[in-house]
Parts: sequence; structure tokens; C-alpha cells
Amino acid sequence: MTRQTDDGVPRPDRSPAFEPAASRRGIHPAWWVAAVAFLALLAAAGFRAAPGALMVPLNEEFGWSTTEMSLAVSINLLLYGLTAPFAAALMDRFGVRQVVAAALTLVALGAGGSILMTASWQLIVFWGVLIGLGTGSMALVFAATIANRWFVRRRGLVMGILTAGSATGQLIFLPIVADLAESAGWRTASLLVAAVALAAVPVVWLVLRDYPEDRGVLPFGADPATHSAPSRPQGNAARRALDGLAFASKRPSFWALVVAFAICGATTNGLIGIHFIPSAHDHGMATTTAATLLAVVGLFDIAGTIASGWLTDKFDPRILLVAYYAFRGVGLVLLPWLLSDVVHPSMVLFVVIYGLDWVATVPPTSALCREIFGERGTIVFGWVFAAHQIGAAVAALGAGIIRDTFGTYTYAWWGGAALCAIAAVLSITVSRAPHLVAAGRPADD
Repeated sequence: MTRQTDDGVPRPDRSPAFEPAASRRGIHPAWWVAAVAFLALLAAAGFRAAPGALMVPLNEEFGWSTTEMSLAVSINLLLYGLTAPFAAALMDRFGVRQVVAAALTLVALGAGGSILMTASWQLIVFWGVLIGLGTGSMALVFAATIANRWFVRRRGLVMGILTAGSATGQLIFLPIVADLAESAGWRTASLLVAAVALAAVPVVWLVLRDYPEDRGVLPFGADPATHSAPSRPQGNAARRALDGLAFASKRPSFWALVVAFAICGATTNGLIGIHFIPSAHDHGMATTTAATLLAVVGLFDIAGTIASGWLTDKFDPRILLVAYYAFRGVGLVLLPWLLSDVVHPSMVLFVVIYGLDWVATVPPTSALCREIFGERGTIVFGWVFAAHQIGAAVAALGAGIIRDTFGTYTYAWWGGAALCAIAAVLSITVSRAPHLVAAGRPADD
């Protein structure tokens, strides 16, 4: 059925419950959902800040080597990535808030339970398995799910804001965790992480919903004349995740994105995120000072990732990726000469540039997955993100081995720089969806 509008153009008849939010007063519910998703990602990021700040006190108390602790972190990063595509399917099948609430609870159990550790294998259980599964059940596929379901306009910007949630968590928690670890002990710092994760659960449960239709609105920016409610996925979540992998793996662009994003993970979470503080400590810098510098990386990452989301709505994502990887590689080449016992202006410049570049790669990579793989884009992005964490896991363990073998991190930084050059080349080879290339990328504004 149709109805006649004031401009004389027939429109599809719709129930008042599904009128576009633009016709209502107040803020569109999509922005409230995005705000709570940001809060959840921020809460989960509490542990993302913890390992680098806790490795030194754990070594001092238990005598665990860098390699032993890096192994636990590597398992965490590996599960964090491998859980992501299955989590995307689970969110489709069982609901976003159910999966996110369970994930935050796992993070709290892992962080809180770690205070009982007495042996290095327990570090693998708490840091590696429990927290790896919990953080992986949210990860960036959660951000992609919210952006793709709740927004038609501003998707890139929203993806950038949600991605910055992890950086904001790092910014807030890293100096606190490092200070608590030195003043009150690492157990107090772990309990703080657990408390923050648990505190976010009731807010997630009250506000998050799976689809805009569940709130009686259309997605933000949707045209009421053409929008139709998406089909609700059914069936086995694991099979849907594996089917998405089988579908994507037939396209060369998928493998280019996979390898490039694995390098992204290796040069952020794996190298700088885990080993910057121990490396700075090797050069005589105080742990709290190094933690503050890493937190400043998180501060500038907020601006860089949000700006990257805005740029992704405007420009070819491949060109953005080439620029991001190139700048990152240059920073890693120079890092061995910048580290010292005090903070020099050159180190501040490195922190600013690396911060702006930290996960600026996420919005353009997510956009390419959506363009190339359509409705399966979120699950495919989950597999691409899994590669990101595999790269981070390999780099975290590899850098620890390099440090224990050579007594320095220098070769790890230079190896990361070489990988960035490879990622830049791969990014430009990605073939975008033919219909978008032919028509030109539609602007989201």
C-alpha cells in the first residue's frame, strides 16, 4: 500500500512505530546504542592496558621470564582474534547484549582470578584463555555490527569512534594500572580491571538492542521510502562463520586484507602495546613514565581513528591504508634511536605520530570488507580481524624471544618496519566492489 505525502510523491505505507527518527524529537536511539557500545569497549580495554604495565612487577615477584609472560599474552591475542568471527555469528544468532554481557563477565573473571596466581601456567589460564575469549567476543566485530546495523549515514565516523573506545580505555587505565602496580601492587590493579568490566554489564543489558526495529525506528540516515528491515540470521552460528570464511577465501582481495591486517596487529598490539614499556625500561626509563607515553599514544589514537573514519567516508580506503602503514614503518625504523632514560622531544613526536596511526587502519579495512562482501561483510571482517590478532600474537612472542636472545628489542622494531612496507603494497592491490568503482563511492553526508 502507498500513501500520498505533502510533496505529492507516493510513499510506501508504514506503521507509525517505524517512522524515521528524524520526524521525532530528541537524539536518534542509534547514538545512544553507539554510546553504550563505546562504554563497553572502553571497559573491556582495561585489560588491554594491563600486560605491558604488569610484566615488570610479575617478573620481580615470581621471576617469570619475558618469554613466559609473552606466551600468555600471545595466547590472549590469538584467542582474541580467533573468537571474533564466531562472536559476530553469535551476535546474529543470540543477540548483541547477551554476547557482550557474557564477554565482559569473562574479562572480569580473568582479571579478578589472576590475583590467585602462583605459577606461570595460571597466567595462561587467566590472561590467555579467559580474558582472550572475553575480549574476543567483543573486539572490533562488535563495533562493526553496531555501525552496520544502526547507521546508514556516518558509518565510517561511527566505526572510528567505536574503535577509539579501546584507545580511550588504554588512555584511562594504563597510567592508573602502572601506578597501582608500583604503589599498591599488581593484584590491586587487576581487581580494578575486573570491577570496571563488571560495572559495564548492567548498562549494556539495559540499553543495547540488536536492530533499530527493536526500538521502533529506522537506522540513522535511512530513507523511509526505500529501506527494508534486514533479514534476521538463523541457524548454527559456527557454520555461518565458517561459511563466511569459505565465501571470502575465494577472492584474492580477502587474502591481501588478511596479511595486511595481520601486520597491523603485529606492529601495534604485538610490538608497541606489549613491549614498549619493557623496552623503555631497558633504556633506564621509569615504568610509570613509559606507561604515560603509551597512554598518550592512546590519546592521539582517539583523534586519529575518528579522523580516519571521517576520511573513509570521503576517500578511497586503499590510499588511506598505504599512507598509514608507510608512516608506521618509518616510526619503527627510528624507534631504537629515540628510546632513552628520559623523554626527549623526538620521543614525544614519535608518540604523537604513532598514536594518530595506531588503529586508523580499522575504518578503511572494515569499509572494504563491507563493500566487497556485502551482507557477509561483518563476519568477513571478523576473520580479517582474527588475522590482526594472529599477527599480534606472533609478534608479542617473537619480540620476547628476540629480547631474551639478543638482549635488545632493536631487531624486533626493524622487523616490524619491514612488514609495514609489505602491508602498504598489499593494501593498494585490493580490488573494490565493481559496482562501487563504476559508480564512485557514495558520500555518507
